[in-house]
Amino acid sequence: MEIKKILWATDLSENAGKALPLVTSLSERYQTEVHVVYVLEEVGHFGAWYGEFDRTEIEKMQELERKKAEEKLDEICTLHLDHCPLYIRHTAVGDPANEILKLVEKERADLVVIASRGRKSHFDFGSVAEKIVRHSPAPVLVIPAR
Repeated sequence: MEIKKILWATDLSENAGKALPLVTSLSERYQTEVHVVYVLEEVGHFGAWYGEFDRTEIEKMQELERKKAEEKLDEICTLHLDHCPLYIRHTAVGDPANEILKLVEKERADLVVIASRGRKSHFDFGSVAEKIVRHSPAPVLVIPAR
C-alpha cells in the first residue's frame, strides 16, 4: 500500500490528540500530505432556543467557534506537523461523520486516522469513529483512548 495522503480527523479533544504522534511519524516516514479536519456541528439543528435568538445570532456563535477551531488547528500544525512535507487544514459544518467521509472521498485519502472516541463519547467506541470505519473507502486506523 502506498500512502500519499493521510486524513486526520480531530475534534480537538485530548483523546483525538493521542493520534498526533502517529500521524506525525507516518507523515515523516512516508513523506505524505496530512489533511487535518475539524467539523463544527450545525448549531441550528438543536431545535428551539430560549429567548430572542434569530439566525444571525446562531451564525455569530458558529463563526466564533470556527475561528477558535482554526486557531487551534494552526497551533497544532505549527507545533507538531512542521516536519510534514505538506499539511492542509480543513473545517466543515455539519454531521461530523458525514463531513469526514465526504472529505476522504474528495481528497482521495489513502489512510484515515481517528481516535476511538472524542470529547462527547462516554462509550468505548464513538459513533463518529464507528461510522468512519464502516463507510470509509480508505483504510482507517483507530487510535484507542486511554
